[in-house]
Amino acid sequence: MTGMIDITNLSKYEKNNRIEVKRAKGGLPNSLWETYSAFANTDGGIILLGVDEKENHTLVVTGVEDVHKMKVDFWNDINNKQKISLNILTERRVSSKTIEGKDILCVEVPKADRRHRPIYVGNDPMRGTYRRGFEGDYLCAKEEVAAMYRDSSDTSIDQKVLTTIDTEVFDMDTVHRYRNRFAQFHPTHIWIDDDDELFLRHIGAIALSEEDTKFHPTCAGLLMFGHEYDIVREYPHYFLDYQEKESNETRWIHRFTSSSGDWSGNLYDFFFRVYPRITADLPVPFVTKGMDRQDDTPLHLALREVLLNSIAHADFYSRQGIVIVKGRNRMTFANPGDIRIGLQTALAGGVSDPRNETVMKMFSLIDVGERAGSGIPDFMSTWLKHFGTSPVYTITHNPERTLLTISVAESGLTVHHKEQKSGLRNGLTTQNSAELSNSLAKLSETIDNDAILLINNMLCNHYSSTELLEVLNSARTQQELSKRSLRTFVSTTLKMMIDAGLLAPLYPKTPHHPKQKYYLTEQGKTMLAYLRNTDCME
Repeated sequence: MTGMIDITNLSKYEKNNRIEVKRAKGGLPNSLWETYSAFANTDGGIILLGVDEKENHTLVVTGVEDVHKMKVDFWNDINNKQKISLNILTERRVSSKTIEGKDILCVEVPKADRRHRPIYVGNDPMRGTYRRGFEGDYLCAKEEVAAMYRDSSDTSIDQKVLTTIDTEVFDMDTVHRYRNRFAQFHPTHIWIDDDDELFLRHIGAIALSEEDTKFHPTCAGLLMFGHEYDIVREYPHYFLDYQEKESNETRWIHRFTSSSGDWSGNLYDFFFRVYPRITADLPVPFVTKGMDRQDDTPLHLALREVLLNSIAHADFYSRQGIVIVKGRNRMTFANPGDIRIGLQTALAGGVSDPRNETVMKMFSLIDVGERAGSGIPDFMSTWLKHFGTSPVYTITHNPERTLLTISVAESGLTVHHKEQKSGLRNGLTTQNSAELSNSLAKLSETIDNDAILLINNMLCNHYSSTELLEVLNSARTQQELSKRSLRTFVSTTLKMMIDAGLLAPLYPKTPHHPKQKYYLTEQGKTMLAYLRNTDCME
């Protein structure tokens, strides 16, 4: 057909409906600026003036009458603040082309920098801000516009000082778990001897208010260390949800949420409750490098980075919360808010722009997250290498939401629940299962509930004594929370598990080695299989 545009040249715009064509016979159409706003506020796109789209989705050149005048009119309008809020185009992004004797005007619109969004038509952002969806341009709700304004600030929003509350909103057990982990990774740091107030100030959890010259929690401090019932006063839509399912279609068989009331509900405790469960079944053994055991395999690091990203990039003011679902053959991580730098930039790596920069900093201080912008590409390549499948990111709007779906090998992840009793796993055969069961039953009677809980979290993970106590306390309710010191824990539960042959130290000849950690022995793994096939565990 005469005048057809070869859309293969527009392939980078085909995905997510990023091509808009307009006949523009009578000059610049008014809808042009709605599309300009929509592309700028979403993922960018290209506008072709003098082109029509047929029912079969082929593009046909119709041409414009005076392309030079149209270009002049375009630049005049885009620089008119009464017409559009901001011109983000350079001269090279607006060009005229002649196809078989007919002139068209091509306008390439990039995604606007978050500091410039929203881009809106007219003088009222609440009535003139558009985005691009699968059906075309749509007028943004006030909530979406408000989210853009929040993201436009040069200052991380989690640095905001909350002058109406004080440090009583902090769960001090969480604070002390954080401090114990900090001391483990920075044993000579000058902050270790600080009192709690000074330490919290150093990490950005509290700050001095200009209003009353007193220290108050920051948003980051509230999110990391607060109680859920205090967090929702600042973030009404705050919600954390972890689920495990036998299949993608079935109801969850294990779940905990921030609103349950039987744990703190804050980000720190959520992270360390979720991480052991999503990594528990990774089919990757530990490796050694020289005399040192490498505790963090690439897969462990990848999942840790993914979990942290869901937290650090979340817009906690937005509707819906963080929802993580572990199934047999896949896991999904969903958080409110899109990727501020854009998905393609994030996949390329090298740039980091978390919404909750102070929260990210707090985690990096305890050796979680590198803040280098390489997390996503490293994770993508690691997962593809081990499982042969590429993780899929999906960004939606109205409300903004980021969804990551990762698939695993056909054998799948193990999802445990007490109804599953089809026989012992992890190498126990029919011939030896009866004898072993008797032996393990007797051994299980000598270990307490704390030991059982720890065994359930240690299949592929290796923990210091501080981390073991942290895992234990993170799983307890506020009423049950252990007040024991690290020294008491080491001399009781930890010693008992080592003596029983369930745990072993990485450095047996140097018990107080600065890098000392503990791992589940083969007997411990056997005990784990036994416990998971009895009523001793969920």
